[in-house]
Order: sequence, then C-alpha cells, then structure tokens
Amino acid sequence: MALRFEILGRFNRARASQLTLPHFVCQTPLFMPVGTQGTIKGLMTSQLEEIGCQIILGNTYHLALRPTSEVIDELGGLHKFMNWTRALLTDSGGFQMVSLLHLADITEKGVTFQSPVDGKPMLLTPEESIEIQNRIGADIIMALDDVVRTTITGPRIEEAMYRTLRWIDRCIAAHKRPNEQNLFGIVQGGLDPVLRDICVKGLVDRNLPGDICVKGLVDRNLPGYAIGGLAGGEDKDSFWRVVAQCTAALPEDKPRYVMGVGYPLDIVVCSALGADMYDCVYPTRTARFGTALVPEGVLKLKHRTMADDTRPIDPTCTCMVCKNYTRAYIHCLVTKDAMGSQLLSYHNLYYMMKLSRDLHSAIIEGQFPEFVRSFLQKMFPKGDVPEWVCNAMEVAGIDISLCCAPFSSSQD
Repeated sequence: MALRFEILGRFNRARASQLTLPHFVCQTPLFMPVGTQGTIKGLMTSQLEEIGCQIILGNTYHLALRPTSEVIDELGGLHKFMNWTRALLTDSGGFQMVSLLHLADITEKGVTFQSPVDGKPMLLTPEESIEIQNRIGADIIMALDDVVRTTITGPRIEEAMYRTLRWIDRCIAAHKRPNEQNLFGIVQGGLDPVLRDICVKGLVDRNLPGDICVKGLVDRNLPGYAIGGLAGGEDKDSFWRVVAQCTAALPEDKPRYVMGVGYPLDIVVCSALGADMYDCVYPTRTARFGTALVPEGVLKLKHRTMADDTRPIDPTCTCMVCKNYTRAYIHCLVTKDAMGSQLLSYHNLYYMMKLSRDLHSAIIEGQFPEFVRSFLQKMFPKGDVPEWVCNAMEVAGIDISLCCAPFSSSQD
C-alpha cells in the first residue's frame, strides 16, 4: 500500500493522526473539498494551498467524460493537469450515475446507464472504474459500489451490500498501481445495523451459486475504508448510529472516511465517534447561493439587512475575505457578480480547513471535550442542542450537559 497512517493522539473514540500519502503528508481529521472536474469553482490551486487544503476530491465519472482519463494520463496525470502538488482522491463514479442520470440497470456485471452525450447505453464495471482511476492517478481511489439511497428499505439494500462486497474483489484484481495509489473499500448496508455489520465483518453467502464466501472488507486488508450510503436524507439519529457502529468495527490502524458529509456539526460529531476524513460540495455550493459559514451556523449575505453592514463575515476569522471585505460589499456582489461566490467559497473553505486543524489540535493537546463544548455553545447559545447530538456525544464519552437545555420533545 502507498500510505502510512499514524495515530498521534486520542480522546476516547476520537483520534488525531498523520496520513502520509504519495503527494502530501496530511493531518486528520480533515475535510476534502470537491473539485468535480479538477477544479474548485472560482478558486485557484494556489489559493487552496494558502488556506491549508490537503486533499481535493475529483469525480471519476465527470473526468472520464471530459476531458477523458486518456487525455489526463497523456498529460501526466490529474496532479499535473490541474497544477496541484498535494493529495487527490477520486470517487468510483457510481454515485453520479445513481444521482444524476437515468439509470438503466444494475447487474452483477456493472452499471448500465444512458450516455449524457448521445443517449446510448454505457456500462461501467468495477474493472473499468479502477482502470480509469489508475489513469487519473489520484493518491486515493475508491472501489465501485452498488449505491442505493438511504431512504430505500427492503431487499434492495441487502442486494446492494452483498454486490458491493463481491465487486471489491474485482476492484482489487483490476488495480494495477497498488504501490502508487491506495484503494479504499466502501461499507454499505443502508440504515440496517445487521447489514452494516455483515459488510464490515463478512460472512458466507449461501444464496449464491457455488457457496461463494464473502470475506468482508476488513479481511482484504485495504489501505483504508469508507462509510458510504449516508448523507442522503436519512434522519440524524440513524446517521450517527451507523457512523458509530462502523467506526467501532473498522480497523484501528486504517483511515476511516465518511462519504458525503460536509456540515460542520456533522463533522464534529463524526470525529468524536472516531472518523477521520470527510467530503462534500456543501461549503462551496452554499457559497454560490450567498451563504457563509460562521461559528454561529450560517450567515445569509443576500438578506437585505446585509446591505449596510460594515462588519466582516466573521469578526473572529483571519481569512483574506474577512480581513479585506465587508458584509455590505459581498451582499452587493452575490446577486450580481461571480466574485461574490468566489469570495464566499474562499471563506467557507477556509472555515472548513480551520475546523479540521482545530479538531486535530484539540485532540493532540487533550482539549477535545472543551473544544466540542465551545463549538456547541457558539452554534446553540440557547442550549437547544439537537437531541441526536447529545445522544452521540454520550456514546463518544463527551459530557456536553452544560450546553444542553432540558428536552421537552424529540428533536432532529
């Protein structure tokens, strides 16, 4: 494998680590912004380095369509193509096909979908997904999994979980650059704790021809593991319980990546439960809608009350935007000029990078419970911390009773 994972500090389940990848030495917990086609919209790679970005996520499906993985390979790989010297992670392409396209069919062979170019059916197999990612050249590549929405129930969830396990062996066999790229497996199973446990630990699937033995992801000794199938509309109580179950079952000495998670509160909770890595379009997408991330939650710059507000977005923030621009100026831009979304994207990603650094430092310095309490008190000054957060923190062994008002009813 092409990584080294060293845990530097802990508080109960939370851990701060050093993740050494071929192109960069990363500190976790860490957030990865999504650069769909090799770019974070509106920002240069030099700006991403400036704010402390460690890993950028690229979308295999979009890159394979344009400019194509062959072109990227010919031009020296995605790092060189996008002028990014730090780490990259590419997804498998499966999620985009489910979420963005008219899906024709999912079979044991792969995923058949309509081409957005000419409408013809196309097939993406586990082998082809890995071949494309090998050409793109990211530090971390993801196995193709059978993706289903978290709100779906019934036998389709079980079918997807077992297929994900069978496909991982095909991905491993197809992976031609194991000494340069790290293949992560993905734990599926929906909101069913039994299926999640099976996907982690593995068992003998006696319903398949030949009594196929599904060993489970952990037995494959992969460089790292992702928790998939969340952040898709499920209730928060189910969300944190799945994360808690999976982080408890996955190996201690491997990085754990919760896919699609980007809300700051969710990242703090998942880090307390033992997760290390996160990605989401949320910080940059919400910026394009005129919303800034602040310690109190969000600040909507389109609101008319911002028109004559001479304060920075966040008086406590030291980013370039907060040092140089007022809320009134950005309010004027967000409705008329692309620079508004660029400035907000910069600020929001700076916020996420600082959150990652603060989580890491708090764990290393033995101040993690204090950090969590301070974070929650700023976000919920009235003590209305959601009940699911209180329940998760109890499992994580962090006392936040001083932050929480008594519950009169269940909250989400």
